[in-house]
Amino acid sequence: MSSAPQVPGVEIRGEWREGYEQVLTEDSLGLLARLQREFGPRRAELLQRRADRDAELAAGALPDFLPETEDVREGDWTVAPPAPGLVDRRVEITGPTDRKMVINALNCGAKVFMADFEDSNTPTFDNLVTGQLNLRDAWLRQIDFTSPQGKSYALNDTVATLVVRNRGWHLPERHVLVDGEPVSGSLFDFCTYMTTSAQIALDKGFGPYFYLPKMESHLEARLWNDVFVAGQEALGIPRGTIRATCLIETIVAAFEMEEILYELREHSSGLNAGRWDYIFSMIKKFRTRGAEFQLPDRSEVKMTVPFMRAYTELLVKTCHARGAHAIGGMAAFIPNRKDAEVNEAALKAVRADKSREADDGFDGSWVAHPDLVPVALEVFDAKLGDEPHQLDRRRDDVQVTGAQLLAAKETPGSITEAGVRNNVSVGIQYLESWLRGGGAVAIFNLMEDAATAEISRSQIWQWVHNGVSTAEGQPITPEFVRRVEDEELDKIRAAVGDEVFTAGRYDEARELFEQVALADDFVEFLTLPAYERLA
Repeated sequence: MSSAPQVPGVEIRGEWREGYEQVLTEDSLGLLARLQREFGPRRAELLQRRADRDAELAAGALPDFLPETEDVREGDWTVAPPAPGLVDRRVEITGPTDRKMVINALNCGAKVFMADFEDSNTPTFDNLVTGQLNLRDAWLRQIDFTSPQGKSYALNDTVATLVVRNRGWHLPERHVLVDGEPVSGSLFDFCTYMTTSAQIALDKGFGPYFYLPKMESHLEARLWNDVFVAGQEALGIPRGTIRATCLIETIVAAFEMEEILYELREHSSGLNAGRWDYIFSMIKKFRTRGAEFQLPDRSEVKMTVPFMRAYTELLVKTCHARGAHAIGGMAAFIPNRKDAEVNEAALKAVRADKSREADDGFDGSWVAHPDLVPVALEVFDAKLGDEPHQLDRRRDDVQVTGAQLLAAKETPGSITEAGVRNNVSVGIQYLESWLRGGGAVAIFNLMEDAATAEISRSQIWQWVHNGVSTAEGQPITPEFVRRVEDEELDKIRAAVGDEVFTAGRYDEARELFEQVALADDFVEFLTLPAYERLA
């Protein structure tokens, strides 16, 4: 049995298993210790800055474009040219890092696979470490998988470009301590991947590519850039080798898109419209502000509503002005082969969504399921032809104001009992899966992850705490929500069967849902109290 390497000041509290020594090496833990000591204090300061800013918003302030960075917005600069494997990104697929998913995603015909350690991953220590092993094996082309039914999976000759989404700055990694304190989950994911797979990727003509989630300011992007520089220097990798796509998935980051690109310009490969977290952010940041920021049922908040339209138009304009790729949002539909009518309607909606993005100038878009890759490819192939992107479409016709980005009250739709029920059911089902180690789960023909679950629980919190009633006249009170929980759990039990229900963690999931949806104080991210139950 192998044992963890001994690195001064580093303590591993997660259960050590055979094979971990292949990725949790003296080099990876040494780099982690170095970067945690160097950048941990800045990370803590930036997280406190988030909290201070949230308090200002709760008190009535509104975000705006920063006067102190006007010179950046007015300046003449561009990001680095597209890196190998990231020139044509017309369709990207996302998903967790289990072995079967990695193989299927790399094989599915998408241009890019975003291997996700964040919203679609439950951060058990084993998920994190074996996920890194799977990515290394994929680069080495020594990854395979055989299902319990005997079906074998292996890589095709041509596969997607691999990009890694590490966890956001707010998430800790409590299984590893440096100098007695839990390390940053972001730094753990970054250091492990860099020491395990970066050189292999370079040897194959690519590089270590990342997606950066949940950022709220250009100062957080600056921290990432400094981490990249330090990591490359420590490993003897040329500066600029790392490339990162930033998800713009918070309302406050929407006001700093240009500055975020600027801070990362030598490492930037563009911005992504992270639609689900963006909706969650709009609810979260203004949750106490009443009708001005009150959104209807989750299903009504589409990409064509005014505040979402302003956000995506500004993103394309910003990216193309700086030579950066603009990547569109997620199509979360899961094809239903048993219901042709549902399938046809959903695929029609996906095609319309991707057509809108292509027409707007996006250079590519996300899908959650391999069956959606041909749909998205067909749309972007028709728009792009032989061109790899639309960077030459500058979108100078777009003029977006701060008021348009904040126009939540212009969102049409109603708050209905069906919307409450859907939020409760999705929230509990997702948390139950998450607690068992599954961070991405198909519910009601949609792929739900932490971001979509955040919308569900934050809407319940907002509606309850702002005294909202449904369109049918039912006040949305804690008592009503708990009654809905009872009824929806009965439906779940009937659907999955008594044996599966009893063996699951539904009672714990309900308890956790109430903690993040009904408590007096709003929990910043549902994954934080959920993680306590893992760690």
